[in-house]
Amino acid sequence: MSTPAIEDRMREYYAQRAAIYERVYHKPERQADLRAMQAWLAGLFVGRRVLEVACGTGWWTPHGARAATSWLATDVNPETIAIAQAKAMPPTVRFGVVDAYRFAELGTQRFDGAFAGFWWSHVLRARLPAWLALLHERLDPGARVALLDNRYVEGNSTPLSRRDADGNTYQLRTLDDGSTHEVVKNFPTRDEALAALGPRARDVQWIEHAHYWTLSYTLR
Repeated sequence: MSTPAIEDRMREYYAQRAAIYERVYHKPERQADLRAMQAWLAGLFVGRRVLEVACGTGWWTPHGARAATSWLATDVNPETIAIAQAKAMPPTVRFGVVDAYRFAELGTQRFDGAFAGFWWSHVLRARLPAWLALLHERLDPGARVALLDNRYVEGNSTPLSRRDADGNTYQLRTLDDGSTHEVVKNFPTRDEALAALGPRARDVQWIEHAHYWTLSYTLR
């Protein structure tokens, strides 16, 4: 029997973690960063048709969708989608179970905005350029893209458990039932992130907070 790919194992981990996922947003030392990023996100997608990748439990969805014309929040796990759907959302928000590595479920839909929170860090480094290209194929010229993710903070972040030959770093996460799960968790520098975007990205803005980074740009 073959060993499940790391992406499949992470999908299963996040499905199991769905009910307790938002504990990570309750850490007192991260509140100032979170409020700043919520305010930043609210002004990025005014009047746009937005695809949200890996929406999880929908923590960021209402902030980004506040002034959007339409917002499609997607995730591969029905478990997290169900939690997001139970929340109060702007009327422009729709949800869909979508594989972010294929986007096949989207059919011919196109967008002029895209958002992904805490997704970049879980993509294997060798797979990142192809994933960004796949996302960009779904977007019209002039589309606005926003991403946010964790910085590694010694003594606060979950310690790294290993680094592989391609430079990917990993963490071991423990759920309430005592089970341990390995996840890919990469922490790009500004230069690494900007180099990955490709030639279509312009008006690039990178902001570092104490615990997080944000990245936004416009597609040519």
